Amino acid sequence: MTRERERERERDRARIYEKRESRQEPADASGPKRESGPVPRCHGKTEPLLREEPGEVTAQSGEGRPAAVSEPLSLAQGSLRDKTARFPWAKETAEAIREELLRMNAAGSPAIPQEPGGWWHQYVCPVHHTELLFDPAEAEASSFRCPYGCVLEGEEYRGAWLVFKHQSLARTALEAAAVHASLGDESCARLGRELLIAYAEQFPLYPVHAGAQGWMLKGRAFHQALTEAIWSTTLLGAYLLLRDEGVSFSEEETAALGIFMGLLEESMTEYRHILIHERQNAENNYTAWLNASLSCVYAAQGRKDALEALIEGEGGFKHHLSIGVNADGLEFEGSTYYHVFVLRAYLISARMAERFGIDLYACEGGNGRSMRGMFEAMADLADDRGVLPALHDGPMERGPYAREIAEIAEQGLSRYGVGGLRPILREAYRQLGGTLASPHARCGLEALLYGEDVQPDAAGEGGKPRRGARLWADTGFAAGRRAGNPLSFFADFGGHGGAHGHLDKLHLSVMHPAGTLTPDFGVVPYGSPLRQAWYSETRSHNTVTLDGLSQAPHTGQCRRFEETEVALYAWFQSTGAYPGCTLDRHLLLTDDWLLDWFRVTMDDSGPRSIQWWMHPAAEPLPVSEETGELPGKGQPAAAGTCEGNVEANPVLLAESLKDDQFAGASGGRSPLAGKRDRDPAAPAAVQIRYELGGESVYHTALVMPGDELITLQTPGDSVDPCRLLTAIVHSHTGASADFIHVYRAGHAADLRRHPEDVVEVSVREADSGKTCARTIRLSGKTGLELTEQGGE
Repeated sequence: MTRERERERERDRARIYEKRESRQEPADASGPKRESGPVPRCHGKTEPLLREEPGEVTAQSGEGRPAAVSEPLSLAQGSLRDKTARFPWAKETAEAIREELLRMNAAGSPAIPQEPGGWWHQYVCPVHHTELLFDPAEAEASSFRCPYGCVLEGEEYRGAWLVFKHQSLARTALEAAAVHASLGDESCARLGRELLIAYAEQFPLYPVHAGAQGWMLKGRAFHQALTEAIWSTTLLGAYLLLRDEGVSFSEEETAALGIFMGLLEESMTEYRHILIHERQNAENNYTAWLNASLSCVYAAQGRKDALEALIEGEGGFKHHLSIGVNADGLEFEGSTYYHVFVLRAYLISARMAERFGIDLYACEGGNGRSMRGMFEAMADLADDRGVLPALHDGPMERGPYAREIAEIAEQGLSRYGVGGLRPILREAYRQLGGTLASPHARCGLEALLYGEDVQPDAAGEGGKPRRGARLWADTGFAAGRRAGNPLSFFADFGGHGGAHGHLDKLHLSVMHPAGTLTPDFGVVPYGSPLRQAWYSETRSHNTVTLDGLSQAPHTGQCRRFEETEVALYAWFQSTGAYPGCTLDRHLLLTDDWLLDWFRVTMDDSGPRSIQWWMHPAAEPLPVSEETGELPGKGQPAAAGTCEGNVEANPVLLAESLKDDQFAGASGGRSPLAGKRDRDPAAPAAVQIRYELGGESVYHTALVMPGDELITLQTPGDSVDPCRLLTAIVHSHTGASADFIHVYRAGHAADLRRHPEDVVEVSVREADSGKTCARTIRLSGKTGLELTEQGGE
């Protein structure tokens, strides 16, 4: 920065201080002082920001850091006005957003806090470990509630609430700009401009955050520079949209905006240098967002040369695409959430580049990495309903996450035409309150900005053939699907995932069109101790533990993944989970059933305690063997909620499940028994049924002599850990173990063990009553071999 530019900025900053001090209580550079408890503060607004009366927004055009209106504008300028004219749903959406802005304005919500935000991950109940409730219409808050009714107070909760508040106000500015662009509403233009200027004037007064944790790259308006980068892209997106519509700013306002953008540029550039050069961590998802924030700054300033240098330089868009994304199209950490997170940042950078005629949508990194490939990989990850699995760190379901999914899925459809995104989009809008039967199935800001389909409920695939199997060899995931079988599977065998990874190698999710039977539970907000105590640990996943211990961070491998006319076979192996131990998971998917044969072998001959874990989302129901009684009658093996039960506190419950004998488990340990052949030393077949959306899935476990099959209560999913779930644990003590299970939709399959590593799966056809049996042999060198079908 030149000395003259720095002096000019200091003069502008001084004018802002003088203006602020003349209209409200003093605030020095160290941040606002607070005594006991939060003090409601706003930007000095004493009247509603959103007015009903029509009128034009006029101001003198001024010189300053932001580009003048004559500089490059959006290539899609006018598209929102056109969209509301063409599509009734778009007009209805814009009007609905405007009504919500009116309600928020009436509540006094659009007034910015002078306090900076903290870390949103601390917005979690310490008792129930659910995210606390946030109402964007609430103008001020000093106490915070969890869904179970806990009332919490304290600086960390206040700071986390302020994160949500600042983010919601940035979103309000963008919503106001979008409504103005769609409907020509001048009062919304005023609201958007007022919020922008308020934040531009306040931003220099936020201190570089003293309360941030040591590992964080510190921001001003938030603990983390990452949060600041995300927030800034929303604000600058609102600024650009308003400017594209002819809204201008006075000289004083332009100066304030210039200081805001200048400070952003300085901090984002500094943190890029730290990540890329000092920490040698250019692939970090942080980098994508620092790039996105700088792209918005350069677009607002009209600095094409700076944007081009950012795109081409080390850690820039092209380089990050090459190192932050695997060749199979997935973000390198193997987290679905961070895949969406990084792709969203890429799309922001691409929209900013498009303003200068630069096409990043078609850009390719090393080995053909591209945003299109990321969308296609994401579409293949989802289950049949469009639900994305919560692989490694990330939520299972969360409102802000659903909006992010909708934001990128809309663009993936409109920019690339990836039809597989339609179920994902439909599910995101369902989580946001829409339904296929509703005219508002496509709803909200994301639909208005990026949606292009004629019908708002056009997110359904409808009649498309089922997707085939897919192997993500670089990331280490596999999806097994066959057109004739409603069951499918998803397996995780690859890299640990670093800071966002879980100890979950050879995890298996069994899926059905009605829902995922054994999902990955994702993770709670990082402020909860359950993140480390349960959700990142091996025992919370559908895989094997040894002596009650979690696996070591490591990478497994895929030994075989192939499909024939009769079956899909997958063989995954891990040799790094436990010293001297080899884990082999063999999965065989036919048109009728799914066989899961998990073999554990150890180098030494000493007996070890080995546990095979399964976490069904539905309660396991024992299948009765009594004549005349329908299968599945009876109560769930274990179910409940920790509300009012101290012993079932999810943290204490997770701790009790570390014991390999589960002696301290407070979750009602219950054995599961099954039928045996005449030989009492023969294996027993235990049958269990699960209900998924009115559909039955049957599970048959082969319990060897000396094995134990039990149910245990565990913490719930990451959406609500206190809605306890029932896990099935298959235990064996020895130097090796075979856990053999088979799943079938609609009817049960029988399972028998023969000598020499052979099992037989038999099923009875519902229509003919004919029994069909298949024999499967396991070889340590070649894996599973399926024989010809027999019957009676």
